[in-house]
Amino acid sequence: MPVLGKHFLLDLKDCDERLIDELEHLRNVLISASKKMGGDILKENFFRFEPQGVSGMVLSTGSHISIHTWPEYKYAAVDIFTHTESPEEEEAIKDIIKGLSSKSPSIVELKRGT
Repeated sequence: MPVLGKHFLLDLKDCDERLIDELEHLRNVLISASKKMGGDILKENFFRFEPQGVSGMVLSTGSHISIHTWPEYKYAAVDIFTHTESPEEEEAIKDIIKGLSSKSPSIVELKRGT
């Protein structure tokens, strides 16, 4: 079976706790990354928890990106699944890391459908 998609798991540590607690900022970062990878946005949904933390997802024609944040730990977990080949994947990932001001990012790439 050919590779049907790639799944990137981002563990973003030492983030700016204010940025990862701002729903609109996170929404803009993820939508921008999704568009950079060439997808048309189909749906997005975000929720801000009390007293802190945000979870959200952007679904596009070629991928989905989800995020869960723990501002109290300066940590964000981001998953990106893409089933289209995009030379912009790496740039989109860098933009997410920069947008959350992560000083200690870790990235795992999995090939799906092999």
